[in-house]
Amino acid sequence: MSTDTAPSTGTAPSTGTAPSTGTGDSAPGEPAAAPRGPVTSASYSITVRLTADGDPASIGRIATAVGTAGGAVTAIDVVDSRSDGLTVDVTCSAADAAHSEEMVDALRAVPGVAVRKVSDRTFLLHLGGKLEVASKVPLKTRDDLSMAYTPGVARVCLALAEHPEDVRRLTIKGNTVAVVTDGSAVLGLGDLGPGAALPVMEGKAALFKRFADIDAWPICLDTQDVDEIVRTVELIAPGFGGINLEDIAAPRCFEIEARLRERLDVPVFHDDQHGTAIVALAALRNALRVVDKQLPDVRIVVAGAGAAGTAIVHLLLEAGAGQVLVWDREGILSPDDERLSPAKLALARRTNPACTRGDLPAALAGADVFIGVSAGNVLPVEALAGMAERAVVFPMANPTPEVDPVRARQYAAVVASGRSDLPNQINNVLAFPGVFRGLLDARATEISTGMLLAAAEALSALVRDDQLNANYVIPSVFDPAVTPAVAAAVADQARAEPGATAPVTDRMSSSG
Repeated sequence: MSTDTAPSTGTAPSTGTAPSTGTGDSAPGEPAAAPRGPVTSASYSITVRLTADGDPASIGRIATAVGTAGGAVTAIDVVDSRSDGLTVDVTCSAADAAHSEEMVDALRAVPGVAVRKVSDRTFLLHLGGKLEVASKVPLKTRDDLSMAYTPGVARVCLALAEHPEDVRRLTIKGNTVAVVTDGSAVLGLGDLGPGAALPVMEGKAALFKRFADIDAWPICLDTQDVDEIVRTVELIAPGFGGINLEDIAAPRCFEIEARLRERLDVPVFHDDQHGTAIVALAALRNALRVVDKQLPDVRIVVAGAGAAGTAIVHLLLEAGAGQVLVWDREGILSPDDERLSPAKLALARRTNPACTRGDLPAALAGADVFIGVSAGNVLPVEALAGMAERAVVFPMANPTPEVDPVRARQYAAVVASGRSDLPNQINNVLAFPGVFRGLLDARATEISTGMLLAAAEALSALVRDDQLNANYVIPSVFDPAVTPAVAAAVADQARAEPGATAPVTDRMSSSG
C-alpha cells in the first residue's frame, strides 16, 4: 500500500489472528484472536501529517486523541507555522496495523484538525530495498582499473584455474553467504511466494553484515519443487562460502537440506531449524541453572513438529535431554499413530517409546519445561498450573506466542519468548551470524551437530553467574561478545573434526 497518500497508512494486514511461526509447524484447530499487545515497538509506528487551526489547545487535543485510542505519541514536529495555524508531523506507536488505523480515525475526529498524509515508518524504511553493493577497492585511476579488472584480473583467473582451492582466499566466496528461500513459510505469515519473501531475506543479509561483517545476498526462488531448488543452489554454490536456507516449509526443507549437504563442499544451514535450536538450547541451559534442575532429569514438552520443533528436539537429545514429548495438531506424537507423516513418525519414535497420547495440557501435566514453536494462543494459560514446580516456559511462536508470556509468569519461574519487548528474547540473530563467521573463518565444508552444540554452549556461557536471573537467561542481540564467542566455538569445533575444513594455502597465487 502507498505510504505517501492519505488516508492509507501503508500498513501490512492486521495480525489479529495468530498464524503459524513460519517454521512449517501446523496450527492445531482454529487459533483464537490474539489480544492486543503492548505499544512499545517501532514496527507499527506511523507519522501523520496534520494541519491544525490557530487554537493553542490543538496540539494538546491531538496528543489526547492518540492516547485515548490507546497509542503512544513519540514525537510532534512542527513543519510549518502560520498565523492561522500549524502543520505538524505526529509520530506515534501502535500495537498492530489495525490499531494504527484506529489512531488515524481518532485524529480525524479532532475538531479543527485535518489529516493530510499518513506514512508507515516501516514501509518507508524498506523503500528501494535495504541492501547495496559497494566496492572494497578504489577505482580512481587507470592503475586501479588495470588491476581490479582487465588486464590484471586475467592473471588471477588463470591462477584460480590452476589452484581452485584458492578461490575462497582471492574472491568474495570466502566471506559470502547465499540466503535462499522459496517463500513458502515467511515469518509467521505462511506461503507468500518469493517476491513477498524478499524483504525478509534482505533483512537477514543486513543482519549478517551488521553482526558478523559477512556479505550475504538474498536468493528468492520461484519454485517449490525440491529437485529444482536443490539443482539451482548447486549451480550458484561456487560463488558462496555458505548456504543459509530460510523460510522453507517443512517437510520439504528437510529433504532440501539433506541433499544439499551431500552434494556441496560448503556448509548448509537452515536457520529456522538450527538457529532456533541453538538459541533455545542455550536459553534452556541457563533457565535450568536458575531453577536448579539438570537437563537429563527434566521432562520437556515441545509444541510444534515442523522445522524448528524437529531441530530443537534433535539438539536437546544430543545435549543429553532424557525425557521429551512432542505435540502437534494430531496431539502428542506417538509411534502407533497411523495419521503421522514420515517426518513426524520419526520424531515420535525418538521421543515417545511409551506411546503416550493426549492433548497439549495433558502433555504438560508434571512437565518441567514447555518450548513452543507452533502457533499463537494454542494453550490456555491455566494449563501451565499443571506443570511441575519452578517450571520453565518458552512460548516462541511469532508474532503471537502459544500462551501469553506476561500471564505465564504467574505459573512459571522462568519465561522466555521471541518478543523484543519482554525479557529473555530468543532471537536467531544470537546464533546465525556467529555460526557462519566461525564456519567461514575455519573454511568449513560442512556443519555438524558438534558445531551446533558448541555454538549453544558458547552462547549460554556468556551469561555469568553474577548476571544470571529469571529475567536474564540469554544475552542481548546487541551484546558485542556474542558473535565472537559463537564464532570462535564453531571454528574451533570445525577444525577439530576430521575432514570438516578445506585445506589452507599460504602461497601468493600467481599465473607466472
